[in-house]
Amino acid sequence: ATAASAAGATSASSTAADATGDGARRPKLVGVTACPTGIAHTFMAADALVAAAKRLGADLQIEPQGSGTVTPLDPAVIAEADAVIFAVDVDVRDQGRFAGKPVVRGPVKRGVDAPDAMVKEALAAAKDPNAARVAGTAGAAGAAAGSTAEKQGFGSSLKRWLLTGVSYMIPFVAGGGLLLALGFLLSGYEIAGNAATVLTDYSLFNLPPEGLPYFLGAAAFQIGNLSMGFLVAALAGYIAYAIADRPGIAPGFVAGAVAVFMGAGFIGGLVGGLLAGFAAYWIGKPDVPRWLRGLMPVVIIPLLASIFASGLLVLVLGGPIAALTVALTDFLNGLSGTGAIVLGVILGLMMCIDLGGPVNKVAYSFAVAGLSAGSISDNPAPLMIMAAVMGAGMVPPLAMALASTVLYRKGFSQVERSNGTAAWLLGASFISEGAIPFAAADPLRVIPASMVGGAVTGAISMAAGVTSQAPHGGIFVFFAIGNLGMWALAIVAGTVVSAFVLVLLKKFVRRGAAAGADASAEAAEAGSVVGQRSPVAA
Repeated sequence: ATAASAAGATSASSTAADATGDGARRPKLVGVTACPTGIAHTFMAADALVAAAKRLGADLQIEPQGSGTVTPLDPAVIAEADAVIFAVDVDVRDQGRFAGKPVVRGPVKRGVDAPDAMVKEALAAAKDPNAARVAGTAGAAGAAAGSTAEKQGFGSSLKRWLLTGVSYMIPFVAGGGLLLALGFLLSGYEIAGNAATVLTDYSLFNLPPEGLPYFLGAAAFQIGNLSMGFLVAALAGYIAYAIADRPGIAPGFVAGAVAVFMGAGFIGGLVGGLLAGFAAYWIGKPDVPRWLRGLMPVVIIPLLASIFASGLLVLVLGGPIAALTVALTDFLNGLSGTGAIVLGVILGLMMCIDLGGPVNKVAYSFAVAGLSAGSISDNPAPLMIMAAVMGAGMVPPLAMALASTVLYRKGFSQVERSNGTAAWLLGASFISEGAIPFAAADPLRVIPASMVGGAVTGAISMAAGVTSQAPHGGIFVFFAIGNLGMWALAIVAGTVVSAFVLVLLKKFVRRGAAAGADASAEAAEAGSVVGQRSPVAA
């Protein structure tokens, strides 16, 4: 699996007989794993599913659709597959390749936590003529089976659409935010109002009086500021893409830009993306004459969907959403004392409840949405929220590292202690997924312990008024943190509390079933494999 993963796909194969033991053809499965960030969960689920398939006597080839280059599954492999597994929180890219195949779909976290169950369900679906199938134009086999296409609830679809938008938005935020922080480091906070002027009035051959570092800081800040300017448009564009495929991208981006113009911000981007996506989907749904089909995706759909979604924002929805955004901003700016602490506790709990999953992404997206509008002097609340969110997100992996390598080594397996060593760096870098191998092995003790520590960190950070100009990076963006000492204290306090709570739970709260212990050992072992091959651990 390690060699295959280097090429962007992973597979399971064995010389053993199939599950029936009669030497007949082994069941063949294919699948896709994908999480909003395309980093840790994507590859952990792939490895866990591959290992489960091998245990159950099936061949499984997985296409991890991560944030880097994706190597698609061979069409011949897909054609031979008996069923498909989608362990995804976002839309599957080029899902039409799997049309007509029996499908089992679940969140990517289920692929990490319950891979055996997903593989068993896929094997059962392969033998069931009435099993749900991947929507689209089915191939011969799918058509012959006469099965109904896969149907998903509106709630599940909505979550997938929104997380798809967030997954494409995050690179703009991470890259742009770090460039902003670098600009502040090189040129000071006053560069926020001077960067554009510096770049238009000076050049490398005509440096400003402040010198080269100041000029480079202005360049970094301006590039980062422009990158952050795509945040809402990218969010809206890829929400619409998740709903209507490529025809939704242009109207979605336009709706996002209009939301920014109207002052509707992040909320306006969400609404605009949904409107554009629905409009593009319904406009493209009717069957049109052959001569018109070529114009539909490149002219007709983008034009009409843009008029509908952006027109609604300009004429009807933009003003009220902008007023709501202003009211929310004023409310956050007015928080102090107990109110700020409560918000910090809530954000800390959300960051730690699913370790990089949907709830975590909601809190993180809420923080980065206001980052570009934050100001140390005039509007510090968004920067305080960003600091609390980043600090709380660092706690789970750091706490797992402290508990497994320092406080209670004998309470963890050798595999977990190895993961704990790697978790020091992952936690310091604000990669919450570093705690997933521990949570997969022992969720009922790890998750509550993490949430307690995250709440402590969020509360202390908000109470102390800590600010962050950077959306990511952990301790490596220390220069972008206001009141660095209190931020470090908040993280240390949350880490220590989490670690001690986990140790106490391990000592005094026992798991009842031996099967649970076996599953824990398997999950921890799978986590170790991922730690060796996922881009995060690398």
